[in-house]
Amino acid sequence: MKSARRATALTVAGALALTLTACTSSGDDGATDADADGRITLRVVSLLPGSEQAAIDAFDAQVAEFEEANPDIDVVPEEYEWKATTFAAQLAGGTLPDVFEIPFTDAKTLIANGQLADMDAQLRTLPYADRFNPAILDAGTGEDGKVYAIPAKNVYGVGLHYRRDLFEKAGLDPDQPPTTWDEVRAAAKKIADANPGVAGYMQMSQNNTGGWQLTVNSYARGGRVQEVDGDGRATSTLDDPATVEALQWLHDMRWEDDSLGSNYLLDWGTINEAFAAGQVAMFTSGSDVYTSMVQTNGLDPEVYGLAALPLEGDDAGVLTGGTLAAVPAGASEEIKDAAIRWIDFFYTGKLVDEDRAVADAKTLTANDQPVGTPVLPMFDQAQYEQNQEWIKDYINVPLDQMTSYTDSMFDLPLVGEPSVKTQEVYALLDPVVQAVLTDEGADIPALLETANTQAQALLDQE
Repeated sequence: MKSARRATALTVAGALALTLTACTSSGDDGATDADADGRITLRVVSLLPGSEQAAIDAFDAQVAEFEEANPDIDVVPEEYEWKATTFAAQLAGGTLPDVFEIPFTDAKTLIANGQLADMDAQLRTLPYADRFNPAILDAGTGEDGKVYAIPAKNVYGVGLHYRRDLFEKAGLDPDQPPTTWDEVRAAAKKIADANPGVAGYMQMSQNNTGGWQLTVNSYARGGRVQEVDGDGRATSTLDDPATVEALQWLHDMRWEDDSLGSNYLLDWGTINEAFAAGQVAMFTSGSDVYTSMVQTNGLDPEVYGLAALPLEGDDAGVLTGGTLAAVPAGASEEIKDAAIRWIDFFYTGKLVDEDRAVADAKTLTANDQPVGTPVLPMFDQAQYEQNQEWIKDYINVPLDQMTSYTDSMFDLPLVGEPSVKTQEVYALLDPVVQAVLTDEGADIPALLETANTQAQALLDQE
């Protein structure tokens, strides 16, 4: 099986990736990406580094199925984890695969910088191209109206993830998760008191995730971190009272309740790991993260719970985001044509085609992989519900432990991430969160005022 030629993690395979990069663009000399037998080698992102063997087997089975249906394409999977702190260097250095993933927040800047391939013609070959939710498709659309990055997966609303076993040990009912931030705080303290060494609640704080999750907490209290007027001018509002309130809440849990554990430098990957290991009882993240924790961190489904994010105050909202599939600028037409066939097969076709949906679900369940993790619809609610009906016999995630979220997921007041200099703004907020978690005397208003001034300087560059 060709997919057995599995590349190692990008962090380890830089030299290989650089060598392969020379083969992924036809350039101006008319060279072709096809080998002597007419096959195209397509490098694609696979799973997070360190994924469980069952997840690797499932991915390899999907690659084999694709290659059987597309004998002219040889897929080379590469492990990949998007991180704000390393992505720019990977893209500039040519070490990314031919099909890679980016968050919604980054596409507009990458398009404007000319770093993504124009995939508009390839997208239009899909029979369902005009059925995408326009707001979601817009995330990967340039000012010229062309699509450069295609909605791929994990359109999410942030939820509250919690461990049912730690709730029970603290005398809390896991079927009645917290619905207010005060209840989250009270539950966190009970859990920490009943389970020494465990963080009753914890929040990400580095690699831009501190800013991301502080934004989540601000939105949930009715705040905003950025405003954009009708002319596109952005004004930073990092010192919003709701953001101050969110940080004060964290401060009090850390210094008064001692309920946040002892590790204050977690990011997306490490907080998933800590949660799966039972070191963190509650945290906020995208609704889709259950899949990754099973695939990569060996999470026991029986201990998992997902609740709706507490919302308080006027204009409170749930931060939403997602993942786009993209191809590097300069890729040949052959690579782009092969890429859209993979994107259709692996990401989007299974959402609108019953046969693909069932085939994908069968492959995943045969390898004990999650099927049915709650996400928001890429097309519309009706299509999502139809898809769930197609795969109902294969759904194996503990949906009865996620009803606090799923019962309200289509009624959530969704708010997109800040649209201008997103990652740069998040980076400015990381040290603010870290200061609150490590310095009892941290001056929250002063920290936010400084960050706000720095953010506005960035926004004024636009």
